[in-house]
Parts: sequence; C-alpha cells; structure tokens
Amino acid sequence: MSMLTDNLDANFQLFIEQVRESGQVWGLRYGEDWVVCRSAEFEDADVMPLWSAELDARQHCVEEWADYEPAAIELEEFLDIWINDLDDDDVLVGPNWNAELEGHELEPIELAKALVELDA
Repeated sequence: MSMLTDNLDANFQLFIEQVRESGQVWGLRYGEDWVVCRSAEFEDADVMPLWSAELDARQHCVEEWADYEPAAIELEEFLDIWINDLDDDDVLVGPNWNAELEGHELEPIELAKALVELDA
C-alpha cells in the first residue's frame, strides 16, 4: 500500500528518506524511453516524475503510461549522471508524485542537494 498522501511536503521528505535508505530512485520506462510530462507549475517546462518505491511508481502504469514499467536507477548513477543530464535538458524532477500526479517540481540540482545533505 502506498505511503503517499495529499501532503506534498511529507511525500517529498519520504522520498529523501527512502532513497537514502534503498539507494534507488524509480522512474517509468518503456524500452529506452522514460516518462517525462508537462509541468503543472511552470510554462514550457517538462518534468520527470520519480518515486522512492517501486509500488508507488507502478500505480502510475495506467492509461497513457500503461506500456511503461517501473525501473530502478541506482542513487550513485542518478547523482553522477542523471542530475547533470536532466539539468542540461532543462527537465525538472517530480519526486514522489501521489496518485493524482500532485507533487513538488524542482530543479534536478535541488533534489541532489536534498539527497546528500545530512540533515535535510
């Protein structure tokens, strides 16, 4: 059962805690393609939704994303490669979006900082 709620700040904090513990970030992937969608907050911006648990990612594999599957990204790879690539492509990240696809949208470097800060 998902631990995500309508409390977006709590969902973000859960993301940080679970990713630090598991060492994995989850996205949705179909072949070589990853889910990226339009931002709800920023005009002309794209967001890559990410989750801290496979179960939470899997619940979004419906409708237009029905062909996608949850895929793990090791935290070290995410921090070393993905953060820079997403930033270079001007893609925001959406950690732990809930079932209604609600959640924070932030710059990849801000997420990286939160993941490596000891008292974030």
